[in-house]
Amino acid sequence: MCSPLHRPSGPQNAASRRTILRATGITGAAAGLGAIGAGVAAAAPADSRKPAAGGPSWRPDPENPRFTVVVMPDTQYLFDGESIQDEPVKASLRYILDRGREENIVFLSHLGDLTEHGLKEEFGPLSDAFEILDRRRVGYSVVAGNHDVDSRTDDSRGRTPYLDAFGPKRLRGLPTFGGASPDGYNTYHRFRAAGREWLVLALDWRPSAASFAWAKEVMARHPKSPVILTTHDLVYADEYGDPARFSSHGKRLWEELIAGHDQIFLTLNGHYWPAARTTMKNNAGRDVHLHIANYQNRYYGGSAMIRLYRFDLARDTIDVETVSPWILGRDWEDLNELERREIEVTGPQDNFSVPIDFEQRFAGFAPVPARPARPASKLLVPGTVAYWRFDGSGSGGARPDGSPADAGLRVKDLSGQGNDLLRETVSGSPADALRWSDSHHPDQPGHGSLYFDGGKPPLRGAYLRTADKAPLNTKTFRSGYTIEVFVRLPEDWQASRHAWSAMICRRGTLKAAGKTEGDLDEMVATLSLSDGPAVQWAYAPLNQPRTITSWSHELERSVWTHVGVVNDTRLTTLYVEGCPVARNPATRTNGLTGIGLPWLVGGYEYGGVLDQLLHGWIGDIRIVERALPVHHFMNA
Repeated sequence: MCSPLHRPSGPQNAASRRTILRATGITGAAAGLGAIGAGVAAAAPADSRKPAAGGPSWRPDPENPRFTVVVMPDTQYLFDGESIQDEPVKASLRYILDRGREENIVFLSHLGDLTEHGLKEEFGPLSDAFEILDRRRVGYSVVAGNHDVDSRTDDSRGRTPYLDAFGPKRLRGLPTFGGASPDGYNTYHRFRAAGREWLVLALDWRPSAASFAWAKEVMARHPKSPVILTTHDLVYADEYGDPARFSSHGKRLWEELIAGHDQIFLTLNGHYWPAARTTMKNNAGRDVHLHIANYQNRYYGGSAMIRLYRFDLARDTIDVETVSPWILGRDWEDLNELERREIEVTGPQDNFSVPIDFEQRFAGFAPVPARPARPASKLLVPGTVAYWRFDGSGSGGARPDGSPADAGLRVKDLSGQGNDLLRETVSGSPADALRWSDSHHPDQPGHGSLYFDGGKPPLRGAYLRTADKAPLNTKTFRSGYTIEVFVRLPEDWQASRHAWSAMICRRGTLKAAGKTEGDLDEMVATLSLSDGPAVQWAYAPLNQPRTITSWSHELERSVWTHVGVVNDTRLTTLYVEGCPVARNPATRTNGLTGIGLPWLVGGYEYGGVLDQLLHGWIGDIRIVERALPVHHFMNA
């Protein structure tokens, strides 16, 4: 850990350089320091509660989209000659075991400067501490820092106490170990998480030209694996809050390795302080996140603080937290004010979130293949009474994207039940008020949609309806039903012009159907978009005198959404993207009231008069005369 403005004068010497308690239980953390509670301590007492030998092997969940990579920066002040303080490191390693399942911890990376002088006597206790992970076969990597080896040498330096303690001979016993450069100082590691392989490239303090070539060859052998590069010296900042920038060696790493290899999306290094980060564009124009973590300048040599990189591919985010398990695991009453401040570091460079669209970021080397279209026959589950898709199936073949739909458009019901859809257009609306589109939900069976350019005032646009004598018009669904629609709203969707339009609805007023409560001019069933826009399923069951309504959360614009409604003859549930919404009434409901009139797609009536037209895209629509489980939905 030398300032970028100073150079080490010898092989091992360092140059001069400039809260919140988490409610987290840690079983088996350090027992406490006794006198340290008074503010002074010479050494931590040995912990008599040593982990039992053996134990079950490490088993992270390889498919969970949420997983954690742990980072441990410079621990050198805890292993300094005759001053050996191994308990903070042990506490951090026990944290990994104790929280591993809950956090889905998949890997640990140490960032170098494990010891102060690189002596065998210093590496011995640290090596013993890491047996906590070895016994459970927990994957980890280490890199040599300038205090672990002769800082004037590169990785061709030969045998050292560092290599004896943490070389390939030790690491190859771990399930994540992939291999090492011939010198043994550079290693790569693989773990599976979120359904894919990830690679950690752990590079020496000063890789040689041969090791640069080795690293490139490793990535070439794993061309679809995202890479986290760890090394000791890469970026630094002069003051806390400054953006990180390259050291002279870091600039070489960037130019010779990182910038030209799109797989490297995150780099982690220690060596300098304060903590800092920055984002750079690589040669492919994609982001590389460069982070420095080092806390050795803080209380108790950093107390073996760890960084938790919590990957969440469901949210496209990495949440980062910095904690000291050693302090966190002790009784609050035994801590003084200094120690309490050091439990967790909460500054913006220590506790933060990194938004990453992982699919887009990895598209250059590991694109996610688009789900292929599925033939209509695969969607005709038992009980299907109507199935419409707008990819040209049953309507004369696919049309060019953006082309107007024919004035006499007829969309065939692919279920074979004869519920074809016919086009209706509001007088004075342009011919392209209904247009073909290639846009579709990524999990939609048919790869196409119709764009409805409707709204008011004044009322304009087009919609579809079932023929007057279509069998669907008289269905009452006493045995239950499932209605599914794919929908997308454009960016210019406005509540003042487009609210209360329907994706699909059933003509006929409550009054005409003999209902006696509520707004009797409303339709008997409508899957609509409110002014939120939220999805509203308002329907009149056979066994109720009024409409019952389910509401969703507000939908995002320009994002395809699957909407499903299921009735099992007792309860009705509205789903968005396969998830039930909160506002599903517990009212007992059965069937759907109807008076024999057509169903509409993209149109909505009030008082029996056309009142609003959809502004947005509609994809595949399916109606099934029974309740379907979520895993049988069209987007499953």
